[in-house]
Amino acid sequence: MHFILECHDKAGALDLRMATRPPHLEYLTGLGDKITIAGPILGEDGKPVGSLLILDVADLAEAESIAANDPYAKAGLFQTVTLRPYRKVLPA
Repeated sequence: MHFILECHDKAGALDLRMATRPPHLEYLTGLGDKITIAGPILGEDGKPVGSLLILDVADLAEAESIAANDPYAKAGLFQTVTLRPYRKVLPA
């Protein structure tokens, strides 16, 4: 089952994001095929202001666990986190 994980950073948290980026990327890489797509949400200035992931996992509990264990989340980077089901249609 697919889930959209949309996270928006706290204001002024770019330094925290950049400092936590290496363990965040290592964590996501370790998830392998559970990541359909992942990348930063950019502000008007082109700098990261959040994260967007599409997860392919067994259920909501697994998606919640992935979100909670992300080094960005553990560092307190996010102001808001939204997790919702998603149906992939294309490409087939």
